Amino acid sequence: MTEARGSAGPNGTPCWVSLMVHGLTTTQEFYGELFGWEFQPGPHQLGPYVRALLDGREVAGIGQLPPDRHLPVAWTPYLASDDVDLTAETVRLCGGTLGVGPLDAGDAGRLAIGSDPSGAVFGVWQAGAHRGAAIAGVPGTPSWHELLTFETASVAKFYETVFGYDEEPVVSADLDYVTLHLAGRPVAGIHGVGNSLPRDRGPHWMTYFQVSDTDETLGLLTRLGGHVLKPAHDSPHGRVATVSDPEGARFSLVEGPR
Repeated sequence: MTEARGSAGPNGTPCWVSLMVHGLTTTQEFYGELFGWEFQPGPHQLGPYVRALLDGREVAGIGQLPPDRHLPVAWTPYLASDDVDLTAETVRLCGGTLGVGPLDAGDAGRLAIGSDPSGAVFGVWQAGAHRGAAIAGVPGTPSWHELLTFETASVAKFYETVFGYDEEPVVSADLDYVTLHLAGRPVAGIHGVGNSLPRDRGPHWMTYFQVSDTDETLGLLTRLGGHVLKPAHDSPHGRVATVSDPEGARFSLVEGPR
């Protein structure tokens, strides 16, 4: 079912995803073919930037990295805030760091990009004219955000303090997993995977994009120059695969709504 969105939502709501790349044009071609996205220009405070549209509604952003910045190419979730400056200060007080901002993105809103105490990068968005993603619940839209980190206990406390989440641990002897809730609704997960983290990546947020057929999408992804990191497998939430785009940005595909 298509879900239209009119606001960024309560503090802590994942409201946007953004990708910074070296080749903006080729990246647009890849995701345009993979998810059916079209593109229009967005705010250029951090350099060339486009917003991806699905059925004419905004779903994600892609920006160009400066040539001299050797940063990991990665999808970054943005979490809603009523006051990005206050949230940024709370991030610092709780052991996180700020890499960008807070700064204005024209009349679209105000943003900051920070990292939690384990080093995982996330964004904070205070909505102005741009309220975040305008569509959800259909193929080609983000359906879930999951933090892959060493262990959940300490980093979960960070996000709960900064954004006001309620925590619901998964009771399991062999799984270290916490679901983060807002107003009784699950909005994100934290997965402690210990030494199974990629050595070249460290703790990071993973965005799950909904697709209508995971196996079919994997075939298209490889033809477009992407890579399969974890083959498709059935999970309690649908058929899932972990992949990367041609520049190495990791994301997951999940069949059907989570």
